Amino acid sequence: MIGIAKGKPAKGSSWRWHSFLIGWCLLSLLAAGSAGGAEKGIPPEFTEIREVIPDVLLDIRYHTPHNFVGARIDGYLAPKCYLTRPAAQALGKIQGELADFGLSLKIYDCYRPQKAVDHFVRWAADVKDVKTKAEFYPQVDKRNLFRDGYIAKKSGHSRGSTVDLTIVALPAKPQEAYRPHKNLRACYRPYGQRFGDNGIDMGTGFDCFDSRAHTLNRTLGPTQRLHRALLQTLMEKHGFVNYDKEWWHFTLKEEPFPDTYFDFDIE
Repeated sequence: MIGIAKGKPAKGSSWRWHSFLIGWCLLSLLAAGSAGGAEKGIPPEFTEIREVIPDVLLDIRYHTPHNFVGARIDGYLAPKCYLTRPAAQALGKIQGELADFGLSLKIYDCYRPQKAVDHFVRWAADVKDVKTKAEFYPQVDKRNLFRDGYIAKKSGHSRGSTVDLTIVALPAKPQEAYRPHKNLRACYRPYGQRFGDNGIDMGTGFDCFDSRAHTLNRTLGPTQRLHRALLQTLMEKHGFVNYDKEWWHFTLKEEPFPDTYFDFDIE
């Protein structure tokens, strides 16, 4: 324990003591401010999608082991979809148009924390971990996932205005139960032979690392190409642009945070 010497303070010592106290208080306030910035919490510019579209269907794959990593992904503490408000509101308009035809959006992923992207990068670097290969990348060498554009160190999802989604006919059919690393079937197999997702037939499953998942792939049948065109047309009508290697991936063109990569948890 450090004590304070008794007796008359030397000239200037009182000023130094008060300066120390002021400095200590300022440092404490700065530390408190830093801790507050690091606290978990959703920025006010974001909203959970069901606050805008209560009836939207969610299948948040990264909160489950049913994804190419084969485990729940870092930062996904709840199966929720957070987006910037402009992106969520645009999806609300699309949902309204689909509802007139007995259809609904189904969302696989929305905002993605940077820590989740880091999880993907660590997984991709471990070339021996191929337990999900049979479903998600049967014909791709894991060592080439970065080169081929399937994995990157930054993701538009972390900016909060990118969404992965499909269309479902209502009433939605029950979806196949996923048994981790058991019922793996190649994501590019025909509808009914790959995993039993309840979305309309888009030609491949979600997160299929294969050229057949490229939006304008011409080897698909007319029905699958028509379904993709429907999704792309509606999304583009309401301000989204597609990533051409993934039929399910869309980013709001006028995204409010084009240079910010968020890292708050999904909870």
